[in-house]
Amino acid sequence: MKTLDKIPTSKLGRTTELVKTGAKIGANYIKYYSKKAVNPSMDRSSLDEDNASDIYDGLKNLKGSALKVAQMLSMDKSLLPGAYVEKFSLAQFSVPPLSAPLVRKTFKTYQGAFPEDVYDTFSKDSINAASIGQVHKATKDGKELAVKIQYPGVADSISSDLAMVKPIATKMFNLKGEDSKRYFSEVEDKLLEETDYELEVRQSIAITEACGHIPNLKFPTYYPELSSNRIITMDWMTGQHLSEFAKTDFSVETGNKLGQTLWDFYMFQMHGLKEVHADPHPGNFLVSSDEQLIAIDFGCIKEIPNEFYQPYFELAVPASINNPEIFKEKLFQLEILRKDDSEREIVYFSALFHEMLSLFTRPFQETTFNFADPSFWDEITSLSEKYSNDKELRKMNGNRGSKHFLYINRTFFGLYNLLHDLKATVQTMEYVKYLEEKGFKNHSAL
Repeated sequence: MKTLDKIPTSKLGRTTELVKTGAKIGANYIKYYSKKAVNPSMDRSSLDEDNASDIYDGLKNLKGSALKVAQMLSMDKSLLPGAYVEKFSLAQFSVPPLSAPLVRKTFKTYQGAFPEDVYDTFSKDSINAASIGQVHKATKDGKELAVKIQYPGVADSISSDLAMVKPIATKMFNLKGEDSKRYFSEVEDKLLEETDYELEVRQSIAITEACGHIPNLKFPTYYPELSSNRIITMDWMTGQHLSEFAKTDFSVETGNKLGQTLWDFYMFQMHGLKEVHADPHPGNFLVSSDEQLIAIDFGCIKEIPNEFYQPYFELAVPASINNPEIFKEKLFQLEILRKDDSEREIVYFSALFHEMLSLFTRPFQETTFNFADPSFWDEITSLSEKYSNDKELRKMNGNRGSKHFLYINRTFFGLYNLLHDLKATVQTMEYVKYLEEKGFKNHSAL
């Protein structure tokens, strides 16, 4: 794969790169409509493929927040056309890495020494490259290590990057007015945390210690003395990325075992720790040769405040979701319904979210759930298409829901998709015994 000798770090340089991408997209539209004039039956698939390629090509050279947002969007396969999901998902662990000279220079800037001064051996070529950093293999004192190096300028360009993608996101999600600032502020805060590698090391150690008793789950050991604000050193873990493993001919039993581990891991975090690994994409999980699940990245941890946790999970209970008065009360608590809503808006959004939540909370309403069930995913796709084409919805203010929905919903969408990839059937209450082992009692509203 081609390497990069430099990354635009100034606001002007990054804006210029996006302007170039915009020009390519404009040319794609001209080409598409010229062909459509000759062939009116032509669909948008070629346009989507060209645009997805050009947008991804522009973002992968920028790296950082803009590419991270593309990665986030790729996790919800019902939100974007397939061409965009396919391209943007590459941002999870397969983007052009920095060249060896730039890596060496960047490492010296961050760590005050060259890699060969810190480790016994250090691979000049990266093993994996993602949106915010890339990983190199090293050894020290007989241990095989993974060294994650943050791209230069990423932390300093978060605000300006989000300002560039804000108009696109505002239009895509129909956000209006000053109230939409809270959503962008939430994203900016989490991205800033993801660039703080000292925080990531602390979070990683805390979660691995808390969840180490869950069967079939492994974590690397982290080395704070070999890490810094922009460098992380951890054990080298051997395995296949989950997305690669999902394409192999694994057994039903293996898929169920790995899926159960994923489910228990996330439910333990949600209901016990009240904070969660909010970046469940395949690049953050490996499957070892002995079919153990390995979690390797904890840069994005979302705390779940009780004022959000209680009503959110109460809506997974049929008695709550099917009681109009209780349901309406919870929608107000979760800021889905607003005090300035008209009666028409209250009726409309109550019906919309009842339909959505009845579907998305279905796994919580059954003791055993099959995430490979095609009817479940067909319903999700149909519901997404229904509301994406709803002209009535486009007229209304899209500022719906607490800011906490952004990362909690992202977590569940990502988790559901991983479980679907594994074709897993899970026992949905199995995690309770792991909570009880750690002394968590009244762990949920369920």
